[in-house]
Amino acid sequence: MTKNTHLEHPEDVILAGDLSVLDWFTATDWTDGTHLSAKIDGSPAIVWGTNPANGKHFVGTKSVFNKKLIKINHDHEEIDRNHQGKVATILHNCLDYLPITDGIFQGDFIGFGGNDCYTPNTITYYFPEIVTHKIIIAPHTYYIADKDLRDAVAYPMGDLYFDNRNGGDVLWVSPHVVVEDDISDVKNRCQFARQIATLCEFPDVKQVARIKKQLNSCIRNNIELDDITLEALASDNNCDINVLRLWNLVASIKEDLSYHIDVNSDIECYIEEERCGHEGYVMSNEFGTFKIVNRYGFSRANFTIAKSW
Repeated sequence: MTKNTHLEHPEDVILAGDLSVLDWFTATDWTDGTHLSAKIDGSPAIVWGTNPANGKHFVGTKSVFNKKLIKINHDHEEIDRNHQGKVATILHNCLDYLPITDGIFQGDFIGFGGNDCYTPNTITYYFPEIVTHKIIIAPHTYYIADKDLRDAVAYPMGDLYFDNRNGGDVLWVSPHVVVEDDISDVKNRCQFARQIATLCEFPDVKQVARIKKQLNSCIRNNIELDDITLEALASDNNCDINVLRLWNLVASIKEDLSYHIDVNSDIECYIEEERCGHEGYVMSNEFGTFKIVNRYGFSRANFTIAKSW
């Protein structure tokens, strides 16, 4: 479980010296499929369920979790007050068609029915047939909140799912994801990373924030993060070069793990004209919840490709 916060890349966590992410890679038997899910590239994120503060059904975006400017919509009038344009239109339909539930869920909006091709964000999804449902949602997270949405704790969907077998107004997109039995190469490289970590002098919080921004800038601008680039970043931040080398190593371990992931889905994914996989995966165990995303493929495209919205 995790507090409702932004999901991190595992390699970014290592910058601050948090070696528990190496345990995260290897501690759980991922093969049962209950700790991981495919990350769908929809937009916007939709949150719906029962508001624990008043017991009423609601829909909204991630702004339902805001600490101050809270936008929770229990009816169409509140949607019109809180939102406008395409987001308001989507929320009106979500209020009409999402099922009433005692829980609290989050999913990505993919589109309205009537087509077999959708580009909600960066990835284009091709469905095997024309979608006849009213709306398409990719659920990925459920929350537990006792009194207030601001205190919600997030959990990956795991073995929870919404059923498409009985039809209905919503097409639920939730590809089944498993990891192969043998990830010994990942475990071996994690052990090597622990050895490298003993050589590192880790930066403070402010340095980490600056380094992460510069790493993202390199990815966005297609700058190869080779040893020359890492040395330049280390010098600019007065940082131990071994820390950035460890970051690169953990990024490559993440890539190794992604090769062991199998997705059972009849939906085809493309970025522009090139076939690709899903945006990534969300994986969770007692050591945390992190995202497995190809930063040099999907993340860079997400930074640079113009969005239809």
